[in-house]
Parts: sequence; C-alpha cells; structure tokens
Amino acid sequence: MSGGATERLSRLLAMVPYLLARQGIPLREAARQFGLTEDQLVKDLELLFVCGTPGHMPDDLIEAEWDTGHVYLGNADTIARPLRLGVDEALALIVGLRTLAEVPGLHDRDALDRTLAKLEAAAGDAALASRQVTVEVEGEADVLTAARQAIGANRRVHLRYFVPTRDETTERDVDPMRVLLVDGRWYLEGWCHRAEAVRLFRLDRVVSIELLEVAAELPPQAVARDLDEGLFVPSPEDTVVTLELDPPAHWVADYYPVEEVQELPGGRLRVRLRAADGRWLRTLALQLAGSAQILEPAALAEEVRSRARTALAAYPNV
Repeated sequence: MSGGATERLSRLLAMVPYLLARQGIPLREAARQFGLTEDQLVKDLELLFVCGTPGHMPDDLIEAEWDTGHVYLGNADTIARPLRLGVDEALALIVGLRTLAEVPGLHDRDALDRTLAKLEAAAGDAALASRQVTVEVEGEADVLTAARQAIGANRRVHLRYFVPTRDETTERDVDPMRVLLVDGRWYLEGWCHRAEAVRLFRLDRVVSIELLEVAAELPPQAVARDLDEGLFVPSPEDTVVTLELDPPAHWVADYYPVEEVQELPGGRLRVRLRAADGRWLRTLALQLAGSAQILEPAALAEEVRSRARTALAAYPNV
C-alpha cells in the first residue's frame, strides 16, 4: 500500500539504501519487499528521480532507472547511510519495549531484554531519563491473558463488547482464532456466532470475557484475514467520500486509509476515502467542523449540516 505522506517519506528513506545495495534487483522483487504493487513502486521511483541535494541541478538529483524491469539507482550516496535514531526516537522505542515487556504471556522475552539493554546502552542519558517514566499495561492485559488461554484450550468465549459507532455494548459468543498486535493495539480474531463471520475485536473495547465450557468449532469459511494491507478492507458496499481539508485537518490523510490525495491552493487537501459505516462518517465530519468540507456524497453533506443545526439550536444563547 502506498499510505499517507508521512509513511511514504519513511519508505523512500528506507528504499534508497536498500536499492543502492541491490543494483539490478527485479522491479517485481523490490515491490514485494516494500509491500507495493509495481505501479506504486514506479511512482516512488519517479519521485526519487526529482529528489536530490540543494541546488536542483541535474548532477544534484538522484538517478533512477527501471525501464528494463530491473532497478538501478545512482548519485544517492548522501542519503544511503543507515538512519540513526534521535534521542526522542530512542526514548520512545525504549518506553515502547518496556510496555511490551509488561504484556503477559509474551514469547521470547530474552530477545526483548537483550534488545532493550542494547538500546539503553546506546541511548546513554536518554535511557536514564526514560526510567522516570512509569509504564503500566491497561485493563486489556487481563483480556489478552484470557483470550490466549481460550486459544490454548480450544474454548469458546463470551464477550461483552463495546461498539463505539453505535454507542452500545453487545453480547456475542466467539470461537477464538488468534491474538495479534496491529498498529500498537491488541486484537482478538475469531468466528463471531452473532455475525456468522470472522471478526476482529479490539481488546480495549472488551468489557468482559468469559471462557465457556464449550469447545471452539471453526467452520471451513473461518479464514484468518490478510492484514498486510491494514485493518480496513475495501468493499463495494462502502460509502466513498470526498473531503476538502484545511491544514488543521490534514491528519485525516495520514491517520486513515485514503484512496487519493490532491493538493489545492491555500494549503488545502482534497481526499477521497471509504467507510463501511455511515455513522462513523457523520461523527468524523462533525469532529472536523470548521476545518473540513464534504463535497460528495451530497446526501451525507446535507445530513451533517442538519445535525449541526440541530445541535446548535440546543444552545440559543451561544
């Protein structure tokens, strides 16, 4: 996936030393290594082709060739050195590893401890400062432990699960398949008997979990989702929304999967994104009030305006 501007910049910085060390790598293989299609990789190479050191003369730009189906880079030695962690980055990584160390049932803790020790030694004073940070795992640690027990014992679980888009707590029986960490959050994946489909449950939204005296029985169609492209899976039933974002709302283009980003005059962005739940879209649009405009669909734009007018009517003196 191509991702937002921040993710793309990080990928390009990692791509240059990788490709320089592997001159002539097949385009397909390079795309696979970075989780991209060949067309997306070509777009990145086209961007690299106009990047370089200050001066912007031909000799200052990165040289990139891929017409033969093999990738060659040149004139990029200045950014080919491995990236080094800054003090803030090292501190954030150390705190993150300490948080991970608090997770119950973690495998290969020795490897984590060795990595943490090396980072602390390299970070020096920053590591000492990090010891003043108190790391506590939130309530989902108990849920994580119970979910892993259920998987190990092949037991069905009963969940009370909060659904924020509907502002309700649901009851459902789930046959667990696996627990996984995605973008810093723990999830339980399993066959939900209420939905009769595979579902992902964020553990911090599990109000309670109970192991049932029933064996988990996964049907043949219970297949684990491929999360290489992220948690969101596009569907033909999704609502496609076009937004214009003022600078304070640019975070939307980085935080959510977007299909298209177009820069506009005045620092505005036009983005197109998909959503499976109309209620989530309305909430997002109201949250962005004053810094975003819905262009399409028109019905959603009118509904958001109507809800905003209703909310303002409750405060006649404002």
